[in-house]
Amino acid sequence: MSKLTITSFDDFAKYEGEELGVSDYHIITQEQIQKFADATLDHQWIHLDQERAKTESPFGNTIAHGYLTVSLLPYLWSQIISIENLKMQVNYGMEELRFNQPVLVDGAVRLRAKLLSLKNLRGIAKAQIEVVMEIKDNKKPAFNGVVTFLYHFND
Repeated sequence: MSKLTITSFDDFAKYEGEELGVSDYHIITQEQIQKFADATLDHQWIHLDQERAKTESPFGNTIAHGYLTVSLLPYLWSQIISIENLKMQVNYGMEELRFNQPVLVDGAVRLRAKLLSLKNLRGIAKAQIEVVMEIKDNKKPAFNGVVTFLYHFND
């Protein structure tokens, strides 16, 4: 599926109820996990200590922070869709977020997105997007949920 380009509310509304696309895979490295730990001050050993994780963790290796996988949403979302002709875009909320499966270090993840609803709030497009973070070669996703974006299109 190719990247969508959206330039107006009406253009976006055509996709309501449809899958918008799937991003490329992104590999989460130990270096990325370390940088995220440093940025968020979350230095739990299950993320950082590979030797200990191999012997003590039920996962057999370090795992990405759940919020690291969520923080990849904007990057992976931009591979699925390009929203143009905007004054501004705002992250509005996240609902029903469920972490289903840890992502092991060097695991590959991708985003699958579906437009659940699009509402016109006095000229602001409120888009609710169902998101699923898939893990390569794993039946269970890392997480699923609904994100809401507000798009302020130019007139």
